[in-house]
Amino acid sequence: MRRLWKIPLADHALYSLTELVSNLFNQNEETMIASPPRADEIASAIRNIPDFPKIGIQFKDITPVLADARLFSGSIDLLTDGLKPGIVDAVVGIDARGFIFAAAAAIKLEAGFVPIRKKGKLPYQTHEEEYELEYGTAAVAVHVDALKPGSRVLLLDDLLATGGTAAAAAALVQKLGATILQISFLIELSFLKGREKLKQYPIKSVVQY
Repeated sequence: MRRLWKIPLADHALYSLTELVSNLFNQNEETMIASPPRADEIASAIRNIPDFPKIGIQFKDITPVLADARLFSGSIDLLTDGLKPGIVDAVVGIDARGFIFAAAAAIKLEAGFVPIRKKGKLPYQTHEEEYELEYGTAAVAVHVDALKPGSRVLLLDDLLATGGTAAAAAALVQKLGATILQISFLIELSFLKGREKLKQYPIKSVVQY
């Protein structure tokens, strides 16, 4: 006859308690690893490069954010906060670093990606929009068939400075008959008051200087 071994009640209780604590610890550890970054964590990773690309400019280097999977993924979550798949038809990215975030956001939102490029960089027929620089003007362009009339758009760029480029990009989106749900920026240089050129649109920025 087989003998059945029983764990004494006290030992069994100790084993169960140990197992419970171990499971809780593992869950907490997983939660810590997967916890999304806060905006201040992303801000801490952005490097300030003085006098680049020319003297007097404080360049904001986002490459450390891109190199960190948690920060990069978290930045996309913050840029698209409040938007869900099915709400946005297309994410429009502004040349050039805006493409990085816009393409990732498009995948997250299960939407299309549309690039707005500098004039002369797109191969097909385009609409163009000029904007003012400190000295002179520049222009951005979009393909004439990039968006369908009535499309719901998230416009996205890495940086809001004076707002000229973003305003020109927004004008192109509207020229195609699309609707801008929101314009999102990873970084906003608030002292340059770029928002004033975008008053008619909902604006979101993750990090402000």
